[in-house]
Amino acid sequence: MNGLMMDYQLTLPSLLRRAEQYSGSKEIVTRLPDKSFYRTTYAESCRRSRALAVALQTLGLQRGDRVATLCWNHHQHHEAYLGIPSGGFVLHTLNLRLHPNDLAYIATHAGDRVVIVDKSLVPLLEQFVDRTPIEHVLVVEDSYEELLSSVDADAWRDPELDENEAAAMCYTSGTTGRPKGVLYSHRSTMLHTLGVAAGNPMGLGVSESDVILPVVPMFHANAWGYPYLATMIGSKLVYPGPHLDPESLLDAFEREGVTWTAGVPTIWLGILGLLDANPGKWDLSKMKGMLVGGSAAPRAMIAGFKQRHGLNVVHGWGMTETSPVASTAQLPGELSEADEETQFDYIAMQGRPLPLVELRNRDAEGKTLPWDGESMGELEIRGPWIAAGYYDTPDQAERWTEDGWFKTGDVVAMHPRGFIMIKDRSKDVIKSGGEWISSVELENALMAHPAIAEAAVIAVPDAKWDERPLAAVVLREGQTATADELRQFLAPSFAKWWLPERFEFVAEIPKTSVGKFRKTELREMFVPADAPSPVATS
Repeated sequence: MNGLMMDYQLTLPSLLRRAEQYSGSKEIVTRLPDKSFYRTTYAESCRRSRALAVALQTLGLQRGDRVATLCWNHHQHHEAYLGIPSGGFVLHTLNLRLHPNDLAYIATHAGDRVVIVDKSLVPLLEQFVDRTPIEHVLVVEDSYEELLSSVDADAWRDPELDENEAAAMCYTSGTTGRPKGVLYSHRSTMLHTLGVAAGNPMGLGVSESDVILPVVPMFHANAWGYPYLATMIGSKLVYPGPHLDPESLLDAFEREGVTWTAGVPTIWLGILGLLDANPGKWDLSKMKGMLVGGSAAPRAMIAGFKQRHGLNVVHGWGMTETSPVASTAQLPGELSEADEETQFDYIAMQGRPLPLVELRNRDAEGKTLPWDGESMGELEIRGPWIAAGYYDTPDQAERWTEDGWFKTGDVVAMHPRGFIMIKDRSKDVIKSGGEWISSVELENALMAHPAIAEAAVIAVPDAKWDERPLAAVVLREGQTATADELRQFLAPSFAKWWLPERFEFVAEIPKTSVGKFRKTELREMFVPADAPSPVATS
């Protein structure tokens, strides 16, 4: 016997209507290139989003056509997040930090017909647009505005979409092979938004009274869902524009009374360093939490924010393929009275899955491993906002198990309380003498050293042990350290065979377009094809 509930489609136009009806007066703030602040409201933003949907129809676009964006974080990009899918089209965010050749491939593979681009990024667009099917270029500061002013927003009609129709797409970074397209549906986006909005300890517990500033770029992984989350609950939104340096962000946090923010660990390491150097300069008393994701956050960084500045870091985990937030490390109630060091241990993990998301870890033979905090295997995941395949890329079917779970490529152990403990990426884990060494654990331990600003650990060939760890480290300004000192610093926490033989002191660790360590480039720097077995260096 079936239930007698309405067949209500989970589509983004419902967010548009809700924001207009209940949050129309709330602010959306953008920091402009000249660092001034532009203010608008949800009511005006929703009107412009509807105008964008109508305008795209006047350009001849059909349902399902892809509309690209090449933009920083600002209110016009927010309009694209809502207006493009609400018109029945597919939002496709282009990563402005990729090489023009990659952008040409991605825009062509996706079949983009229109691109919305910041004026400052037009020179980048010109390097690849003629190699794509893009027919219309809308420059945010001029032709985009002209097009919106030429149509009547009230002409918009809900296209009555099926919830399984595509709403947005985002391509993986392509660190292994060609970038691959992840195609989000209206249903997956709505459920992901509800999951992230869920109360503590699994979701963030963000409310209408909060002020959200997403540092995570809107061109990466659906901006971690923040434009949709804020629109659904009616939070004030602050977009930083192109100003992602620590001082600009701290200034925006203070000026706008930001309560929640989100970004990758490299952003927060820079902010922590500036706060340490200028104690008391910024009033961040309204800040409730900083969501950190993209890669494992060092425990020392989490403790530094809390102990020295009273700020809470909330660790999260996800991927482009998981929409992307899949877990958060909010403390469950039974740990609220635990001692501070125990709490840091848990917060430094990657958390428990959001509601409706399921996890398991399995070994190379497909055996499901126990949740004992020690057994290491590949994390697999399933749920209503997890990708079931890549767009027009049938040769990647091996990323899914026969029973439909997505193989993340993350090597993890599962804590008995259900917390994810990421040990490494499968391509980065160090296999020494038949045993696994976690590069992530070594990196996080090294970044707890007072002289170390950043550290990345890679595997180097070894004639006896197959692979051994090499640590590339960046010293803090004015600080010194030697290889022997760092090895002694690590020794109390790790088995002797885990300790790196080599330490390379570098000015900067190469990073990907989204701020993760680019270990492939480190391997090219320190592991030439004809490299002999490594020897200890300082």
